[in-house]
Amino acid sequence: MQETKLGSPIKSVGMKLFLIIFCSIIACVLTVGLMAYSKSKQIVESKVSDASFQTVNQVANNLDVIFKTYEDLTLQILIDKDFHETVRTMLDSGDDYSKFEASRKLSDRMQSYIMGNSTISNLILLPLNPELSAVTAGSASAGSAEKLLQSEWFKQTVDMAGKTNWIPPQPDGLSGSGSTQTIGVSRLLKDSMSNEANYVLLMEIDISTLSSRYSDVVLGKDSEMAVVDGAGNYITYHDESLIGKPMKVSLPTEGDEAEHGSAKVNSTDGTDVLAAYKTFEAMNWKLVGTIPVKELVRDAKAIQTLTWITVAVAAVLAVLIGFMVIRTVAHPLVKLRNLMNEGSRGNLTVRSEMENRSDEIGELGVSFNVMMAQIKDLAVQTTRSAEDVLLTATDLSEASRKTAISAKEIAVATEEIAGGATSLAVEAEKGNDLTANIDVMMKKVIDANQQMVRSAAEVEKASEQGTAYMGVLIEKTGMTEEMTRSMVEKVDALKESTGSIVKILDVLNNLTKQTNILSLNATIEAARAGAAGKGFMVVADEIRKLADQSRQSIDVVGQITEKIRGEIDETVSVLSDAYPLFQEQIGSVKEANQIFLSVQGQMGQFAEKLDVVTDSISQLDQSQLVLAEAMTNVSAVAEESSATSEEVASLSSEQLSISDGMVRLSEKLDAVSRELKNSLSQFKIS
Repeated sequence: MQETKLGSPIKSVGMKLFLIIFCSIIACVLTVGLMAYSKSKQIVESKVSDASFQTVNQVANNLDVIFKTYEDLTLQILIDKDFHETVRTMLDSGDDYSKFEASRKLSDRMQSYIMGNSTISNLILLPLNPELSAVTAGSASAGSAEKLLQSEWFKQTVDMAGKTNWIPPQPDGLSGSGSTQTIGVSRLLKDSMSNEANYVLLMEIDISTLSSRYSDVVLGKDSEMAVVDGAGNYITYHDESLIGKPMKVSLPTEGDEAEHGSAKVNSTDGTDVLAAYKTFEAMNWKLVGTIPVKELVRDAKAIQTLTWITVAVAAVLAVLIGFMVIRTVAHPLVKLRNLMNEGSRGNLTVRSEMENRSDEIGELGVSFNVMMAQIKDLAVQTTRSAEDVLLTATDLSEASRKTAISAKEIAVATEEIAGGATSLAVEAEKGNDLTANIDVMMKKVIDANQQMVRSAAEVEKASEQGTAYMGVLIEKTGMTEEMTRSMVEKVDALKESTGSIVKILDVLNNLTKQTNILSLNATIEAARAGAAGKGFMVVADEIRKLADQSRQSIDVVGQITEKIRGEIDETVSVLSDAYPLFQEQIGSVKEANQIFLSVQGQMGQFAEKLDVVTDSISQLDQSQLVLAEAMTNVSAVAEESSATSEEVASLSSEQLSISDGMVRLSEKLDAVSRELKNSLSQFKIS
């Protein structure tokens, strides 16, 4: 039997199963290994970060103690009474020798402070008073004082008014007395008695003093420790060439994280480092410890290496499993597929040899054998049936042709009868439609006549009502004329009454003037009477006030009266203008009344003529009903004849169509039988 090969191996079931198993195993191993590596890396970073911060915190606390010691030493000098007495002696002495002795005494005293502390390089007193001279103790020279007086940190120390000012390393050094880098702490020295500041104290400290305090502290391999100022510049560093320059990492500048903490940052050389830092309590400097992240996770690399080894082993295992799957699943499926391809080409004698297997593939082979046996039996039976159908189809086709010829002749005769009945029905339908149209028009004429009768009655009734309303309007217009005439008379009377009020107001005004004159005379007489007339003077004054109030009220009433007289004159003018209009309105109303009476008479005559037209239309309607009934009977008979003829023609046509269909079906059955016989001849059943 010929084998059939796949076009592309990747499309086979075995290859798909192999890829699924291979990818699943590799993905699981990679996921677990890389997650373990990532988690161990995070744990190592977290633990080292905490340990580094604790170490930096302890070193920073130790350095804070040292810084506090130096600040205490400057404070000790600040409160030294002998120091301030010596300074006062220098200010009060009149000769140079006394000043020289006092300056030497200050220098010896400063030297005594640094003799017991080898970490202090120099002690320098910088004068604020031009009468004082600079004092040095240590390796610094007095000539460097002029340069220090112009420095920026010197001005800051003066502005800080007695607080300590820590000075980072300067590009040219602080005092220029040595080759080693130094830091400084300065303080303004005020005399407690005079409260005057005479000197600024500068204490130079060797940087190696600070770096030696943490030189033995190791955070890890390639770790670094450094002290940086508030601007992020190195103060101490193992590479002295970088002192005073920006540090390699950037630390947070806001919030609590700006003071202390640990963070994973990127250095300027592109490497990831873990930085632990803490700000000193004495100043805004930080102790910073850094360690490369790659050194922290060096031990965790073993997990990553083990992961890749496990992936390689898992890949080999997945290949073996895939090979077994292909051998036990894919190859049997390929054989079974080849058998089915052979069966699809018409060979029904093929059988599977995998029926001895106890798995699903064995069951599939048994089912394939059963299916092929049943298809073979079906093909044999179908071949026999096809031969019988072919013989029957030939006989049926001959009988159908004869039936179709007879049906065609009957259909032609029936169509001729149906054509005559249809023409008669069409003519009858036209007459019926015409009669119906006349009937519709007659009904419209009757409806229009009835509407005209109702409209005439309504117009006549409206004319009667209009005549009655016009009579009432004439009567009311006359009453309005009488009321207007009466109103004019009453307004004239009101105008005369207003004139009387004006006269009364004139009398009251004169009376007020007389009362005012009498009050004035009474006041004069009371003044002449002296003390005896004081009571009468008060009464006279009240009378005068009352007279003034009366005069003011009379003026207001006079203004109101004048306004009323003006409005009365306007009212009389308006009524005089309106009276002729009322006369014209009465004449117009009477003319409208005559028009309504004329319309009422004419509408009565129109109603009588409409009654005559209505009787004529009723007679015409009766004649139209008789004609419509006759046309309806003719149309019904014609339609019934046409329907019967059409029904017979339809049955004949249907019979002819059925006969033609039987012929086509017989021919189709014959063709299908031959095609079925040809198709079955392709199968190999023996």
